[in-house]
Amino acid sequence: MDFFELKAFVSVAKNLHFARAANEINLSPSALSRLISRLEEETGAELFDRRSKDIFLTEKGRKFLGFASKCVEEKENLVNEFSQIKDSVCGTLHVYASVTACYTIMPPFIKKLSAKYPAVHLSVETGDPAGAVSAVREGRAELAVAAIPDERSAFFDCISVCRSPLVFAAALNGPYVDVQGSPQDIVSTVPLILPKAGLARKRFDSWIKSRNVHPEVAAETEGNEAVMALAALGIGIGLVPKIVLENGPYKEGFVSHNAGNALGFYDIGFIQKAKITGSESARKIRIAVNEILHSQA
Repeated sequence: MDFFELKAFVSVAKNLHFARAANEINLSPSALSRLISRLEEETGAELFDRRSKDIFLTEKGRKFLGFASKCVEEKENLVNEFSQIKDSVCGTLHVYASVTACYTIMPPFIKKLSAKYPAVHLSVETGDPAGAVSAVREGRAELAVAAIPDERSAFFDCISVCRSPLVFAAALNGPYVDVQGSPQDIVSTVPLILPKAGLARKRFDSWIKSRNVHPEVAAETEGNEAVMALAALGIGIGLVPKIVLENGPYKEGFVSHNAGNALGFYDIGFIQKAKITGSESARKIRIAVNEILHSQA
């Protein structure tokens, strides 16, 4: 096995999707599949469970991921050491963020980072905000942008950037523009489009349980953008942070309905591990990122 094969394995393990990983490393999905098969043959272990539509890391695959990630990181550190002055901050910062976060929260941070540390490159994984904390905890990302958890943990350092209320979004050309009544009346009578997981879903489930409300759920999906896409079809109203409505492609074409004080506000910001660990290069990047985040907090 070589460094490219190890990097390819890490990409598949991160994406859990051959097409996305293949695009990331400039291989065809079939070539990437054969590469993984060769690694499995060489290691004598099944690294991925590919028996269903979705793929998953096996227990041996997770162990191999630790080895592969360390090898790739050490190789990058060595190359950086050879090519840069010793005290420079250089390398790759892995970030997990939603699409909305990429054009709302991230730009000021990226501008400061690139201006002060031009040798730091970004690798951004976009996905459901509900997966942000896991991405940092599992080491797939050093930094995530998402709603800060209600229950704070000493394991994480959370830097708040803004607050946004949760609202119900309805398409202007749909049947739910003129919904009347309290939030409890709305969820009892109007079909809902809800996130499958995450802070908004956790608050919503807790609230309806406390009120003994039985909502009609038209659809469940991952990510605020997917909620909005379904709401645009007029099949129901979507539960999203208002910041999603106020930015990007959803500035027009929707109206928002009050979701009530019980669902509260999203405290949106950056999430990173509180403890700075890793190689010398990784620690330098974390220290640089930490300095920028806390200077703008």
